[in-house]
Amino acid sequence: MRTYLKIGMVCLGLLASSLHAKEVTATSWLVADGNGRIIDGENTQQVRSIASITKLVTVMTVVDANQPLDEKINQFTRAELIKLALVKSDNTAARQLCEHYPGGMTMCVAAMNDKVKSFGLSQTRFLEPTGLSVFNSSTAEDLMTIVMEAQNYKVINEASATSQDKIKLKKRWYTFHNTNPIIDSYHFLVSKTGYIRAAGGCVVMMLDTNAGRRIVILLNSKNTRTRIPEAELLASRY
Repeated sequence: MRTYLKIGMVCLGLLASSLHAKEVTATSWLVADGNGRIIDGENTQQVRSIASITKLVTVMTVVDANQPLDEKINQFTRAELIKLALVKSDNTAARQLCEHYPGGMTMCVAAMNDKVKSFGLSQTRFLEPTGLSVFNSSTAEDLMTIVMEAQNYKVINEASATSQDKIKLKKRWYTFHNTNPIIDSYHFLVSKTGYIRAAGGCVVMMLDTNAGRRIVILLNSKNTRTRIPEAELLASRY
């Protein structure tokens, strides 16, 4: 009887692995509860390019500098640039935020790296603020910590819950949509997508599910069309 039970457990394990292989193309992923307890994952300490997930740290660093959010930077205010960087994942917005950081781009990127070091993270680094560099890298476990820190920023909470926003430019409105299409389906505290070829489809989330609060980190999914369904699947499964 015990032999059959062991065989059954092995078969269930193989079935679970098979399901992951078929349904989750991401090279590295994890699911954790709201306190950062990892429930399941694969290659959670593998260092990978993180693309526009970078912008979470860009925005945290800019907000920490306590510069006026209503200050005009070219045609947008700093607050509007933050929205564009987080909701639309606009690279120009992220770059301008860093260019107008005290000391400019060099000091901004240095502060971003200092910030993640202050979280105790040793596998995360940034060369620039947008995520276009393949050398902006981290691990799923490091990103879980970053998401837990990001939940404490009101501007990130608001952007993560915004499916569509608009900004008035002179006499017309500029409308833009969230790069995460399921924002209206859950209560999100943190959400940020990313994609460059080296990083694959990426997304980090903190959201409330029927099972409780969950953190989902997904890196190097097959493409931008697979990252959200895979993240949603993981959030619902655990």
